[in-house]
Amino acid sequence: MIEIVPNWHPIFVHFTVALLSLAVFFHVIQPFLKEGIIKQHFYILARWNLWLGTGISLVTVITGWFAYNSVVHDAPSHAAMTEHRNWALITISLFILLAVWSFRSKINHRQSGKTFLVSLFIAGILLFSTAWHGAEIVYRYGLGVMSLPQVEDDGHSHEHGDMSKETVIEENEVIGNHVNNNITQSEQQYSDDQGSSDIENIKHGVNAENDTEKAAKEFKIQDPDDHSGHQH
Repeated sequence: MIEIVPNWHPIFVHFTVALLSLAVFFHVIQPFLKEGIIKQHFYILARWNLWLGTGISLVTVITGWFAYNSVVHDAPSHAAMTEHRNWALITISLFILLAVWSFRSKINHRQSGKTFLVSLFIAGILLFSTAWHGAEIVYRYGLGVMSLPQVEDDGHSHEHGDMSKETVIEENEVIGNHVNNNITQSEQQYSDDQGSSDIENIKHGVNAENDTEKAAKEFKIQDPDDHSGHQH
Protein backbone atom coordinates (compact mmCIF):
# COMPACT_ATOMS: atom_id res chain seq x y z
CA MET A 1 0.00 0.00 0.00
CA ILE A 2 2.83 2.40 0.85
CA GLU A 3 4.36 1.77 -2.57
CA ILE A 4 1.08 2.69 -4.27
CA VAL A 5 0.00 5.59 -2.08
CA PRO A 6 2.80 7.96 -1.01
CA ASN A 7 1.22 8.43 2.45
CA TRP A 8 -1.83 7.34 4.42
CA HIS A 9 -3.27 10.80 5.02
CA PRO A 10 -5.67 10.81 2.00
CA ILE A 11 -7.23 7.57 3.30
CA PHE A 12 -8.13 8.77 6.79
CA VAL A 13 -9.08 12.32 5.82
CA HIS A 14 -12.19 11.06 4.03
CA PHE A 15 -13.49 9.48 7.24
CA THR A 16 -12.82 12.71 9.11
CA VAL A 17 -14.72 14.87 6.64
CA ALA A 18 -17.63 12.43 6.33
CA LEU A 19 -18.16 11.70 10.02
CA LEU A 20 -17.71 15.25 11.31
CA SER A 21 -19.89 16.69 8.55
CA LEU A 22 -22.67 14.29 9.54
CA ALA A 23 -22.16 15.20 13.19
CA VAL A 24 -22.69 18.88 12.41
CA PHE A 25 -25.70 18.11 10.22
CA PHE A 26 -27.51 15.90 12.75
CA HIS A 27 -26.79 18.29 15.64
CA VAL A 28 -28.09 21.33 13.74
CA ILE A 29 -31.22 19.56 12.41
CA GLN A 30 -32.16 17.74 15.61
CA PRO A 31 -33.56 20.76 17.57
CA PHE A 32 -36.04 21.53 14.77
CA LEU A 33 -37.59 18.06 14.84
CA LYS A 34 -40.72 17.17 16.75
CA GLU A 35 -40.35 15.13 19.89
CA GLY A 36 -40.35 11.45 19.10
CA ILE A 37 -38.28 8.48 18.03
CA ILE A 38 -36.84 10.24 14.96
CA LYS A 39 -35.47 13.11 17.05
CA GLN A 40 -33.94 10.66 19.52
CA HIS A 41 -32.22 8.75 16.72
CA PHE A 42 -30.90 11.99 15.23
CA TYR A 43 -29.43 12.92 18.60
CA ILE A 44 -27.77 9.52 18.94
CA LEU A 45 -26.34 9.72 15.40
CA ALA A 46 -25.10 13.25 16.05
CA ARG A 47 -23.18 12.23 19.19
CA TRP A 48 -21.65 9.07 17.75
CA ASN A 49 -20.56 10.75 14.54
CA LEU A 50 -18.93 13.51 16.58
CA TRP A 51 -17.10 11.07 18.86
CA LEU A 52 -15.99 8.69 16.11
CA GLY A 53 -15.09 11.53 13.74
CA THR A 54 -12.96 13.24 16.38
CA GLY A 55 -11.25 9.97 17.31
CA ILE A 56 -10.31 9.10 13.73
CA SER A 57 -9.29 12.72 13.14
CA LEU A 58 -6.44 12.21 15.58
CA VAL A 59 -5.06 9.55 13.22
CA THR A 60 -5.73 11.89 10.29
CA VAL A 61 -3.69 14.63 11.93
CA ILE A 62 -0.80 12.26 12.66
CA THR A 63 -0.68 10.97 9.09
CA GLY A 64 -1.07 14.54 7.83
CA TRP A 65 1.91 15.64 9.89
CA PHE A 66 3.94 12.79 8.42
CA ALA A 67 2.86 13.82 4.91
CA TYR A 68 3.74 17.46 5.65
CA ASN A 69 7.32 16.45 6.46
CA SER A 70 7.79 13.84 3.73
CA VAL A 71 6.15 14.83 0.41
CA VAL A 72 8.27 16.52 -2.24
CA HIS A 73 7.31 20.16 -2.68
CA ASP A 74 8.48 23.60 -3.81
CA ALA A 75 8.06 27.06 -2.27
CA PRO A 76 4.49 27.81 -3.52
CA SER A 77 3.20 24.36 -2.57
CA HIS A 78 4.94 24.60 0.81
CA ALA A 79 3.05 27.81 1.57
CA ALA A 80 -0.25 26.17 0.57
CA MET A 81 0.58 23.06 2.59
CA THR A 82 1.42 25.15 5.68
CA GLU A 83 -1.88 27.01 5.38
CA HIS A 84 -3.75 23.70 5.21
CA ARG A 85 -1.87 22.46 8.27
CA ASN A 86 -2.75 25.57 10.28
CA TRP A 87 -6.46 25.29 9.39
CA ALA A 88 -6.38 21.60 10.31
CA LEU A 89 -4.83 22.19 13.74
CA ILE A 90 -7.40 24.85 14.62
CA THR A 91 -10.25 22.67 13.38
CA ILE A 92 -9.22 19.50 15.22
CA SER A 93 -8.64 21.46 18.43
CA LEU A 94 -12.18 22.82 18.33
CA PHE A 95 -13.70 19.42 17.54
CA ILE A 96 -11.80 17.79 20.40
CA LEU A 97 -13.21 20.43 22.75
CA LEU A 98 -16.73 19.85 21.41
CA ALA A 99 -16.41 16.07 21.64
CA VAL A 100 -15.37 16.31 25.30
CA TRP A 101 -18.20 18.78 25.90
CA SER A 102 -20.72 16.41 24.28
CA PHE A 103 -19.42 13.39 26.20
CA ARG A 104 -19.64 15.16 29.56
CA SER A 105 -23.16 16.36 28.74
CA LYS A 106 -24.15 12.77 27.98
CA ILE A 107 -22.71 11.51 31.26
CA ASN A 108 -24.45 14.25 33.23
CA HIS A 109 -27.70 13.70 31.29
CA ARG A 110 -27.80 17.29 30.10
CA GLN A 111 -28.50 18.88 26.74
CA SER A 112 -25.51 20.57 25.14
CA GLY A 113 -27.34 23.89 24.62
CA LYS A 114 -27.33 26.61 21.98
CA THR A 115 -23.75 27.68 22.65
CA PHE A 116 -22.61 24.16 21.82
CA LEU A 117 -24.61 24.16 18.57
CA VAL A 118 -23.22 27.51 17.47
CA SER A 119 -19.68 26.37 18.26
CA LEU A 120 -20.26 23.14 16.36
CA PHE A 121 -21.58 25.05 13.35
CA ILE A 122 -18.43 27.22 13.36
CA ALA A 123 -16.34 24.07 13.57
CA GLY A 124 -18.18 22.75 10.51
CA ILE A 125 -17.19 25.89 8.57
CA LEU A 126 -13.57 25.42 9.64
CA LEU A 127 -13.78 21.80 8.54
CA PHE A 128 -14.97 22.87 5.10
CA SER A 129 -12.16 25.39 4.77
CA THR A 130 -9.57 22.81 5.86
CA ALA A 131 -10.86 20.28 3.35
CA TRP A 132 -10.83 22.94 0.62
CA HIS A 133 -7.18 23.80 1.26
CA GLY A 134 -6.33 20.11 1.41
CA ALA A 135 -7.90 19.49 -1.99
CA GLU A 136 -6.11 22.54 -3.38
CA ILE A 137 -2.62 21.31 -2.50
CA VAL A 138 -3.36 18.03 -4.31
CA TYR A 139 -5.27 19.17 -7.38
CA ARG A 140 -3.61 22.56 -7.86
CA TYR A 141 -0.06 21.86 -6.69
CA GLY A 142 0.09 18.08 -7.21
CA LEU A 143 1.44 17.23 -3.73
CA GLY A 144 1.52 13.53 -2.92
CA VAL A 145 0.87 12.57 -6.55
CA MET A 146 3.20 9.87 -7.80
CA SER A 147 2.58 10.43 -11.50
CA LEU A 148 0.53 12.56 -13.88
CA PRO A 149 -1.32 11.23 -16.94
CA GLN A 150 0.56 11.49 -20.22
CA VAL A 151 -1.00 12.78 -23.43
CA GLU A 152 -1.74 9.69 -25.48
CA ASP A 153 -1.13 9.12 -29.19
CA ASP A 154 -3.74 8.24 -31.80
CA GLY A 155 -6.13 5.54 -30.71
CA HIS A 156 -7.39 7.29 -27.58
CA SER A 157 -10.46 8.73 -29.23
CA HIS A 158 -12.99 9.38 -26.44
CA GLU A 159 -13.14 12.75 -24.76
CA HIS A 160 -12.72 13.75 -21.12
CA GLY A 161 -13.86 16.79 -19.19
CA ASP A 162 -10.33 17.69 -18.07
CA MET A 163 -7.54 17.92 -20.62
CA SER A 164 -3.97 19.06 -20.46
CA LYS A 165 -2.87 22.28 -22.11
CA GLU A 166 -1.03 20.34 -24.81
CA THR A 167 -4.15 18.32 -25.61
CA VAL A 168 -6.26 21.45 -25.85
CA ILE A 169 -3.71 23.06 -28.20
CA GLU A 170 -3.61 19.95 -30.40
CA GLU A 171 -7.41 19.76 -30.60
CA ASN A 172 -7.61 23.47 -31.43
CA GLU A 173 -5.11 22.94 -34.24
CA VAL A 174 -7.16 20.04 -35.59
CA ILE A 175 -10.33 22.12 -35.43
CA GLY A 176 -8.56 25.03 -37.11
CA ASN A 177 -7.28 22.81 -39.92
CA HIS A 178 -10.75 21.33 -40.39
CA VAL A 179 -12.29 24.80 -40.62
CA ASN A 180 -9.63 25.96 -43.08
CA ASN A 181 -10.22 22.88 -45.25
CA ASN A 182 -13.94 23.55 -45.28
CA ILE A 183 -13.33 27.17 -46.24
CA THR A 184 -10.97 26.11 -49.04
CA GLN A 185 -13.47 23.56 -50.33
CA SER A 186 -16.24 26.14 -50.20
CA GLU A 187 -14.12 28.63 -52.12
CA GLN A 188 -13.23 25.97 -54.71
CA GLN A 189 -16.85 24.95 -55.05
CA TYR A 190 -17.85 28.57 -55.40
CA SER A 191 -15.19 29.07 -58.03
CA ASP A 192 -16.36 25.98 -59.92
CA ASP A 193 -19.97 27.09 -59.66
CA GLN A 194 -19.04 30.58 -60.82
CA GLY A 195 -17.08 29.13 -63.74
CA SER A 196 -20.00 26.92 -64.72
CA SER A 197 -22.31 29.91 -64.52
CA ASP A 198 -20.01 31.96 -66.76
CA ILE A 199 -19.87 29.12 -69.29
CA GLU A 200 -23.66 28.86 -69.30
CA ASN A 201 -23.95 32.62 -69.82
CA ILE A 202 -21.50 32.43 -72.73
CA LYS A 203 -23.49 29.56 -74.26
CA HIS A 204 -26.72 31.52 -73.90
CA GLY A 205 -25.04 34.53 -75.47
CA VAL A 206 -23.71 32.52 -78.42
CA ASN A 207 -27.12 30.90 -78.94
CA ALA A 208 -28.78 34.30 -78.85
CA GLU A 209 -26.34 35.67 -81.46
CA ASN A 210 -26.92 32.63 -83.66
CA ASP A 211 -30.68 33.08 -83.42
CA THR A 212 -30.32 36.78 -84.34
CA GLU A 213 -28.13 36.03 -87.35
CA LYS A 214 -30.55 33.31 -88.48
CA ALA A 215 -33.51 35.66 -88.21
CA ALA A 216 -31.65 38.33 -90.17
CA LYS A 217 -30.80 35.89 -92.98
CA GLU A 218 -34.42 34.74 -93.20
CA PHE A 219 -35.54 38.36 -93.44
CA LYS A 220 -33.10 39.06 -96.28
CA ILE A 221 -34.29 35.98 -98.16
CA GLN A 222 -37.95 36.95 -97.84
CA ASP A 223 -37.48 40.65 -98.71
CA PRO A 224 -36.60 40.27 -102.48
CA ASP A 225 -39.64 38.07 -103.08
CA ASP A 226 -41.89 40.73 -101.69
CA HIS A 227 -40.47 43.37 -104.14
CA SER A 228 -40.75 41.04 -107.09
CA GLY A 229 -44.46 40.68 -106.52
CA HIS A 230 -44.97 44.47 -106.66
CA GLN A 231 -45.96 45.73 -110.08
CA HIS A 232 -45.70 49.34 -111.38
